[in-house]
Amino acid sequence: MTAMEHEALDIIKRGACELMPEDLLVKRLAEGRPLRIKAGFDPTAPDLHLGHTVLLNKMKQFQDLGHEALFLIGDFTGMIGDPTGKNATRKPLTRDEVIENAKSYEEQIFKILDPQKTQVMFNSSWMNAMSPSDLIGLAAKHTVARMLEREDFNNRYKGGQPIAIHEFLYPLIQGYDSVAMKADVELGGTDQKFNLLVGRQLQEAYGQPPQVVLTMPILEGLDGVQKMSKSLGNYIGITDVPADMFGKLMSISDELMWRYMELLSAASMSEITSWRAACAAGANPRDFKVRFAQEMITRFHDQAAAGRALENFEARFKQGLVPEDLVEMPLALPQGGYPIANLLKDLGLTQTTSEAIRMIQQGGVRMDGEKVEDPKCLILEAKVLVLQVGKRKFAKAVLRP
Repeated sequence: MTAMEHEALDIIKRGACELMPEDLLVKRLAEGRPLRIKAGFDPTAPDLHLGHTVLLNKMKQFQDLGHEALFLIGDFTGMIGDPTGKNATRKPLTRDEVIENAKSYEEQIFKILDPQKTQVMFNSSWMNAMSPSDLIGLAAKHTVARMLEREDFNNRYKGGQPIAIHEFLYPLIQGYDSVAMKADVELGGTDQKFNLLVGRQLQEAYGQPPQVVLTMPILEGLDGVQKMSKSLGNYIGITDVPADMFGKLMSISDELMWRYMELLSAASMSEITSWRAACAAGANPRDFKVRFAQEMITRFHDQAAAGRALENFEARFKQGLVPEDLVEMPLALPQGGYPIANLLKDLGLTQTTSEAIRMIQQGGVRMDGEKVEDPKCLILEAKVLVLQVGKRKFAKAVLRP
């Protein structure tokens, strides 16, 4: 392997969990041709968040190495509903919902990917042309026993929970997408490993060279525990306004910051390693977190917006004398929400909920720099919050589901 191929392999493996089989990728890189790099997204929601961009960043790295990105919008599979990791049958989306979300995806992905090196594809273009006999032929290439090797299916089967027949079709169709797209490499989260390997198997069954599978980790959300998810409220959307994006990124823990950088930053690993060493030697992690937050806002908005977000953040927090070394206080988010008065008491910012209510009514309580007006305010989402009572009492709450 040449020095250039070694360097390319290091970039490809950055942050990855598994590369299967690595020797096949090395062989294909040595061929000197642009490889076809596939990643599929079901348009289940209109907005992408930073968790989704882990795969997009890896695709961009492949593009920078001269390869072709095949961005697959699963408009057909989106109407089935991905059963991966679910303990119950997932409700399918309507056709109108899928189309609307797919349009939104197309608008967002080019904040990361190079449009000149990207093919946007829809799996309805070949699945709608498949006849019933073709679909039966596809189903004949896999067995129920193999399907039940998948952990979530196996758990549901053993637990007596229903598995609809259409759910078995999902990994088959995702695998057939690789056949239709003639993928050389498919990217996916660790939870997609089974489906990606089905793609290898089906390519061989249809007489094609099997794809290389590269799995990436699932990015934790702001709480540092659960995977990033809009439903959990621990997400950073790539369409978030700059001030919100900056504040959310500054709220992540110092340790989680390095994981975000490895998976999302354009900085080299040698740079990130040197920053981490500097922090171990006494440098303030906040400075590197600011640098990373500005990089993300520049990517999804522009440099001017990143500058304004920093000024806004410092005006609200630094000039407000918020301590930079606040200890994170993990708390469980109660079902139905966390009343602000109870939260202030539980954080030790007030002695009683009555005192908390009185402080709110007097205008002495701020949440993430904003004055709290409603003493009956409920916190409904898992998130990280900086609370302030009076001029000198602060607490950093990490609300977890």
